[in-house]
Amino acid sequence: MTDEQTRPYPPQAPITPGQRVVAGRYLLLGELGRGGMGVVWRARDQVIGRQVAVKELRLPDAESAAVFSERALREVRTGGRLNDPAIVTVYDVVTDGGTTFIVMELVEAPSLADLVRQRGPMPAAQAARLGERVLAALQAAHTAGIVHRDVKPANILVAPDGRVKLTDFGIAHAVDDPRLTTSGMIVGSPAFMAPERVEGRDATPASDLWSLGATLFFAVEGSIPFERATTAATLHAIMTEIPYLTRGQGPIAAAILGLLVTNPDARLTAAQAQNLLTTAQGMRPTPPHGTAMLGAPAPQPPAKKPHRALWLAAAAVLVVAALIGGFFAGKAYETPAVDKQKQPTMTYGVGGQLRTDIGGYFRCFNTTVQDGSIISDDDNKSSECSKSHTLEVYEIGNLLSVENWSSDDAKIAAYPSLPAVTASAEAACATAFRSSIVPESRRPDLTYRAIVPTQAEWEATPVKNEEPAREFYCLLARADGGPITAPIVTKVK
Repeated sequence: MTDEQTRPYPPQAPITPGQRVVAGRYLLLGELGRGGMGVVWRARDQVIGRQVAVKELRLPDAESAAVFSERALREVRTGGRLNDPAIVTVYDVVTDGGTTFIVMELVEAPSLADLVRQRGPMPAAQAARLGERVLAALQAAHTAGIVHRDVKPANILVAPDGRVKLTDFGIAHAVDDPRLTTSGMIVGSPAFMAPERVEGRDATPASDLWSLGATLFFAVEGSIPFERATTAATLHAIMTEIPYLTRGQGPIAAAILGLLVTNPDARLTAAQAQNLLTTAQGMRPTPPHGTAMLGAPAPQPPAKKPHRALWLAAAAVLVVAALIGGFFAGKAYETPAVDKQKQPTMTYGVGGQLRTDIGGYFRCFNTTVQDGSIISDDDNKSSECSKSHTLEVYEIGNLLSVENWSSDDAKIAAYPSLPAVTASAEAACATAFRSSIVPESRRPDLTYRAIVPTQAEWEATPVKNEEPAREFYCLLARADGGPITAPIVTKVK
């Protein structure tokens, strides 16, 4: 044995009269916090001399003692199965005087909820680093067959040195365990509960990812995206409303909104979210798994060269990633009536259905959209929007955030797949069509569609001083095929 292992522990301070000792071992030193499930104490393990956190559990009125006890034991078993630096370690569970106590690693850190409320929203890069660490913890849990079920800002601890810890696996659900919840009981925090769980379906790893998206929204925006005055209103908002980012832009916005997709099958995967969160930090390589540090801010890449066809703010563009697969999925929803006006998406570029050259000035064209069509300001296809035209471009977006990217970054990005770019563009075009960009009074007589680059166009070497094809376009036309005699788009170019 080493000298350190044989060295006696320093003498412990005497117990003050009235101080409480739990199970003859854990001396409670002071209260760290309390909530609906009980009180968390700072304590000293008098056997091995270290300070720990002791959670004194309070029996909820809606739960039987047997179920409550099993949940406590499950939290300990869950903690024992997980080994990740971003997960709070659970050491022990004891019973004293009929009360159950869980003994855990003591983390001297405020929660993300406290941090944001005290200091305000986080910068995108810092929120992305935090999200990446929580994502690593969730991946470790999911690999072990554990779904957390209560990912929220209050359960994420952020230490001054940058460490991030995910805590409170008390309602975690092992895939191979029987359900322990009472019928009809909401398990988890309603404002961070995934839509499929609101519908009554079982929690899955995708449900945790949705909760992470809501948590990152809070970190970046400083508000909870779906929280309303009552639980019923909150659950209704989760099922029916679309979150709107005002501060988040670029890859962090894509990650958040992509995680908040209603359909769990269309939601971003952990790997996709990790790539976006890494990009949001201004970094190309993925940090080694298990590094639970926020660290210093990442160096900023050089400013991007002017882009020939970006007239859309990055935050609006990246609604794209959020909407992959659509907001409405399952029998609980009907397709919105506006979707009846959506025409099939078409491809442009090398090997595509269309040829396009939509620049920074021309937005209106005299052409039809069909295989072999040319949408260009050449050959007299373009028109001033104040004159009669058949086609109007009402939205131009980028399938990647190029805000603060160098052109080299855009060049190396792999093609996401035609279904992915199609779903992204369609969702963004639908959102823009329903917004004030297209006046509501004009919409009934219009159709819209998206056009997206082919893989060959994406991968083609760009012309000198141009950037690679990463754009999608949203097009308006009259439903009857007739001319548009006055500009439709209301936004100022």
